[in-house]
Amino acid sequence: MTHCRTSMLTRLYIRNYILIDELDIRLAGGLTIVTGETGAGKSILLGALGLLTGQRADSSTPADSSRKCIVEGTFDLTALTLKEFFAENDLEYDTETIIRREILPDGRSRAFVNDSPVNLTILKELGTRLIDIHSQHQQIYLAQPSFQMQVTDSFAGQLEEVETFRNACRDYRKQCAEYDACLEACRTRQAERDYLEFQYKQLVDAHLQEGEQQALEEEAEMLSHAEDIKQALNDLQDSLSQSEQPLLDRLRQAGHTAARIAPYLPAATDYAGRLEQAYIDLKDLAEDIDRQNDRMEYRPERLAAIEERLQLLYTLQQKHRVGDTEALIALRDTLAGQLGDLSSADERLQSWQTELQATQQQLMETARRLSAARRQAVPDIERSVDAMLQASGIPNGKFRIQLTEDDTLHDNGINGIRFLFAANKSQVPEDLSKVASGGELSRIMLSIKAVIAEKMALPTLIFDEIDTGISGGIADRMGNIMADMARRVQIINITHLPQIAAKGRHHFSVYKRDEGNVTRTYIKELSREERVEAIARMLSGTQVSEAATANARILLGDASSA
Repeated sequence: MTHCRTSMLTRLYIRNYILIDELDIRLAGGLTIVTGETGAGKSILLGALGLLTGQRADSSTPADSSRKCIVEGTFDLTALTLKEFFAENDLEYDTETIIRREILPDGRSRAFVNDSPVNLTILKELGTRLIDIHSQHQQIYLAQPSFQMQVTDSFAGQLEEVETFRNACRDYRKQCAEYDACLEACRTRQAERDYLEFQYKQLVDAHLQEGEQQALEEEAEMLSHAEDIKQALNDLQDSLSQSEQPLLDRLRQAGHTAARIAPYLPAATDYAGRLEQAYIDLKDLAEDIDRQNDRMEYRPERLAAIEERLQLLYTLQQKHRVGDTEALIALRDTLAGQLGDLSSADERLQSWQTELQATQQQLMETARRLSAARRQAVPDIERSVDAMLQASGIPNGKFRIQLTEDDTLHDNGINGIRFLFAANKSQVPEDLSKVASGGELSRIMLSIKAVIAEKMALPTLIFDEIDTGISGGIADRMGNIMADMARRVQIINITHLPQIAAKGRHHFSVYKRDEGNVTRTYIKELSREERVEAIARMLSGTQVSEAATANARILLGDASSA
């Protein structure tokens, strides 16, 4: 019985895609085999599945250019925890999720998840969580540090922690970039700060006061005309109280005259009162003029001081292009605010730097924990892969992982990594991309996938003829490895080897058929007897011999317990 701990592709529907007019197949867990003659269209299936993982398409994709192309996959998500992903992307979650890709005749593409439109970024993120397509041409991934680190972290059981760390590193680098930009801006503004401080100090040292300019201008005007004012005041004094006939005396006399006739002329009483009030007012005025005249004197030193002060005010106004002292005071207050902002920015930068240092320290501590977990996992990975290599026909194969450390934070921590390989006892393990053959790379990749499958949930694995370059007993061993993996993960394997084809629980055949002027690609699930014939043909070629048929039955008999 198959026990998949992962997502599973349960249905694939394709319409109007390259050579496929319409195809609708149901898939199950375990190991599914896909076979067919060269050129029958197996790669077309991979292309269609690639569309579900966000790969680009063009106007040549639809077989009939007048109709749109549809590729639709139905997935069982029961074993996965993707609810958060669906919620974050505002998608309706269902354990039976349908991903649909439509390619319009003009090449435009649309994608849907449970009938909700999504962009290719979301489609790719979800699709690659559900389908992992691996072909012989993708063995270059083995040499990529990112893949190597992912394998190691998978075995160490810290993929989620690494993803959290990676996101934290991205946030940290973003914060560092923002801090650097702010710091550079502050440095650029340092010259501006010096100038602002100079301007502000100049205005502060001027001790500006509201209304001061008008008062000084009035006093300067008065002091500039002191002699004329003094003469005028003397003349007023004479007129009011110091001449031969002072105005005050004449008013007093007029009042007495009005009062004398009041008994005979009632209106004279009013005249006498008004003349008395005028006398009182003029007497007060005369006293004010006397006091002002006593104070009034020409003071050249005071006039010089006022003119110097006004010159300072005028100079500042001209420099700052304002019209009065009040505008200078407003400018002074504005400069104070700007300098305060700069000081606050310095304080924020200092606080920011402290926070970044603390974050970096936390990230380094996390990176060291990740590194320690990787180092602890490495021996187990090496032993497990070595065992798989022996099972797949490389008895002396040595798989090694070289981890290095430095003090620089990377997306994956502080580690560098290299996969090393040696096929023979006498060889020292070297970079596998340089020393492993194509067949060895296939077996290494399969061994790694098998090891990972024991430790974590994997998406549906699709192998595209990764068994190229091997045959016979080695193929049989690789088939056994796949069949064992398929107990934990759904595997769809496109193969040309009968030994591996016989290991499948389900077997589909891809074939082409000419229909008039059109060639169509079809796929069908084979019955038990059809499998015997298909495997026998893979063993003997076009002419199926009785020996090949018997051998096929033996292979399928061996596979019945897989």
